[in-house]
Amino acid sequence: MLEKLLRLFKLKDLRNKILFVLGIFVIFRLMANIPIPGIDASRLQAFFEGNQLFGLINLFTGGALDNLSIVMLGVGPYITAVIVMQLLTMIFPALNRLYKEEGEEGRKKFNQYGRILTIPFAFVQGYGFLTLLSRQGIIDQLSPLFYLTALGTVIAGTVFLMWLGELITEKGIGNGVSLLIFAGIVAEFPLSVRQLFVDWDPSRSLSIAAFFLMAIVIIAGVVFVTEARRNIPVSYAKRVRGNKIYGGSSTYLPLSVNPAGVIPIIFALSLLMFPGMIANFFVGQPGFAGNIAQFIVTNFNPTSWIYIVVYFLLVGAFTFFYTAVTFEPKSISTNLQKMGGFVPGVRPGASTAEHISYILNRILLIGALFLGMVAVMPFLVQMITHVTAFQFLLGGTALLIMVNVALETMRQVRAQLQMRDYDTF
Repeated sequence: MLEKLLRLFKLKDLRNKILFVLGIFVIFRLMANIPIPGIDASRLQAFFEGNQLFGLINLFTGGALDNLSIVMLGVGPYITAVIVMQLLTMIFPALNRLYKEEGEEGRKKFNQYGRILTIPFAFVQGYGFLTLLSRQGIIDQLSPLFYLTALGTVIAGTVFLMWLGELITEKGIGNGVSLLIFAGIVAEFPLSVRQLFVDWDPSRSLSIAAFFLMAIVIIAGVVFVTEARRNIPVSYAKRVRGNKIYGGSSTYLPLSVNPAGVIPIIFALSLLMFPGMIANFFVGQPGFAGNIAQFIVTNFNPTSWIYIVVYFLLVGAFTFFYTAVTFEPKSISTNLQKMGGFVPGVRPGASTAEHISYILNRILLIGALFLGMVAVMPFLVQMITHVTAFQFLLGGTALLIMVNVALETMRQVRAQLQMRDYDTF
């Protein structure tokens, strides 16, 4: 590993790519610390510490949201736009053909639609955040001119980050948007270290040691399951063209144990947090509405077993739902048949699609249980060890993003080095 790292910095083009990515990270962190004026910092910090949903969103923006910086939304609107566009392919056949059948030009046009859709999402999210914080007394009452200025700045910051992410993808190493999210998550690490030393209590040494031991085990488990594949054997028939024989080889069709990635956790968390957010506006009101709101606030919080169980079940359900939306065994079976491939012992066509669906549903059960455990693990470990710092080491969307981005970037770096090795033959 050390030898590869040294080679990485000896090669000029790879060294320039890494320095370019690090330079983009510096620009991102500078922008994340330029706040919008008129903010009560103490009340804003207390609000984010007491609200898990906004705390999670703030984690993805690298602390850019809890001080209402000019890039307070991070790349969240862009990710939302991409997810919505993928879901719309299931509704509009023309959009599905553009995404899957029209090649590289169709993908470029599809991605351009996602960029355009980012702007209205950034407007709605920015307006919602500012209005909510203003009504909660977190920030001063906003004038119409300030609203327009702040929203324009926030939208421009989101578009600028989206552009930086695409620059990293084009001129750097790895996926730019994913690396920006990764940088935002890692940016919380120094603050967590500082908080650990500020709140240091020698009597809790055993709990902290147990915390880090659990973190190591969980991270190792996440890496293992993320890399896990179920290989379906595929053979190709021999074809004679002129005097040459093609095909006759055997390979594998890899199915990931966790094909849905982090999307089920995002969907489940958003759905589960929504009732609590609405209930907070009605707590303290007399009558039936106030009682219902108080019940929701009491039982739908991370310290409640009802919350943990419902969260686990929602993550599992969304794992099956999102995979069914994005993964099409019928298309895979059709493509295999066109290329002369077949699964040994299974008829081509509908029988192959059913065989792939059967295997997929079996491994999806493992993937759903894994995602559910990763999602609820921070709450369980916090209840056991009473340690709240470093939650991104223990589970949920943040850990999965960190592991996936790190593994994908390592693969690309390894591929770049191997490509240089071929030049010496």
